[in-house]
Amino acid sequence: MLTAGLLVFHRAVPNAVGWVGSLLESFLPWLGLVVLVLFVPALLRRSAVALVALLLPVAAWTYLFGGLLLPGPPVGPRELVVVQHNVSDENADPAATARVLADAGPDLIALEELVPAALPLYERTLARRYPYHAVRGTVGLWSRHPLTDVRLLDIRPPGIPEPWSRGLRAVVRTPHGDVAAYVAHLPSIRIGASGLASAHRDESARLLGRAVAAEELETVILLGDLNSTVDDRGLTPLTSRMNVAERGFALSFPASLPLARIDQVMARSATVRHLRTLPATGSDHLPVAARITLG
Repeated sequence: MLTAGLLVFHRAVPNAVGWVGSLLESFLPWLGLVVLVLFVPALLRRSAVALVALLLPVAAWTYLFGGLLLPGPPVGPRELVVVQHNVSDENADPAATARVLADAGPDLIALEELVPAALPLYERTLARRYPYHAVRGTVGLWSRHPLTDVRLLDIRPPGIPEPWSRGLRAVVRTPHGDVAAYVAHLPSIRIGASGLASAHRDESARLLGRAVAAEELETVILLGDLNSTVDDRGLTPLTSRMNVAERGFALSFPASLPLARIDQVMARSATVRHLRTLPATGSDHLPVAARITLG
């Protein structure tokens, strides 16, 4: 009953001390493991009451996350394929990373943690298939379709000194109409003895949410390393305004043992049909590919 209650009413867990609520929400799907742990003693005790009681957390988990396990729907006529990847500023082979991303055949590729030394390698490797690209600070967008009205997106929270440029906005001239594409890299969070430290991340999410709310184009796609899962209330300024993935867990971090999807694809006036991870690169994140239906 406690597990079911935490799943369904996770927003009731306060953030007042150590951001415990956000910490719980960052790993919320993993509460399903509690059901497996409880299932063993229920069988050993041959307790029908315990087995029936387990239906509560099973139903709660299935309601929240069961849909993510279903296969993606058939490809539609008004779809874009996009890839989101934090390439890591310590990536030893940017060219190989770029080839992995391009081989997925996306229309758009969003990258974070671009460093000056690696940028020319990404540009050269992606140039043939992605003739249009824009870079602002440490984030970039590569596209099969023309890009216009590219500008820096200011999502730097107070307290972080300059230079700090982790956002851009561009208009993508797709065959299905203009789409506003946002690429963002929110500040990292830290987990310590005092709990979750996410104040900078949360403030940056609020600034990004305001920018999306003020966007004049109807259709918006957001790609980024948001350093949070979509269940975390810290992303409410975004998840309250945009659609998240209907299918696919696509756990992306850390690449060696993925525990959470902090690399996100969201959309407004469009539907994120399916998410999947791509093969590992030289980054500590896995790339995430998404199918988006426009209109």
